[in-house]
Amino acid sequence: MKSISMKQEKMPSDILVSNSLPSGRGSYCDDDDCRTQIPETDPLIMGSMTDAIHTMLEGIGENPGREGLLKTPERVARSLRFLTKGYHENPEELLKNAVFTESYDEMVLVKDIDLFSMCEHHMLPFFGKAHVAYIPDGKIVGLSKLARVVEVFSRRLQVQERLTQQIRDAIQNVLNPKGVAVVIEARHMCMVMRGVEKINSLTTTSAMSGQFITSQPTRSEFLGLIKG
Repeated sequence: MKSISMKQEKMPSDILVSNSLPSGRGSYCDDDDCRTQIPETDPLIMGSMTDAIHTMLEGIGENPGREGLLKTPERVARSLRFLTKGYHENPEELLKNAVFTESYDEMVLVKDIDLFSMCEHHMLPFFGKAHVAYIPDGKIVGLSKLARVVEVFSRRLQVQERLTQQIRDAIQNVLNPKGVAVVIEARHMCMVMRGVEKINSLTTTSAMSGQFITSQPTRSEFLGLIKG
């Protein structure tokens, strides 16, 4: 993930995100990056998910009772909980926790944000990079929060088009900047592992507002920076 500011100012270093969550529930902070722990799942819901996956294994002709699959239904259920944890987080609240008054009024760009999501049509992964920029109007936000917004919306069942717009809208709603630009480039396993099976296909979507729409030089500058 790369951060670019159009004035030659020092930017905070990348946030190191732990792969593990501490015990307990609720929110916690790591290097000024507050995150929400996945809430405990109702045992009845987890049981229903596990039973459904057991049935799916039988449906594809497998034997859920064999050694390698004995714990698979529970593992898959917990995996799905992690992969969809974005339903339990509010991206706009994450942004509001790190808004600062600042006179800086040129483009701020965080590029090459790793992105992993699941297509809502086939529940297969799509993954790639997100590039997020905004032009402040008296308010800036902690750089890691831009990556967190991408993460929260990605950890839901998605289509890439809506995901791109949701990231833009959250930043626009909280900061009310002079403009927001989001570009996502991703590979979709539903087009690689099945269907048309085009392994080299890459899908690009964009969503912009404010000066990124009204000013061609600003738009061109952004597009040039993310390709550089």
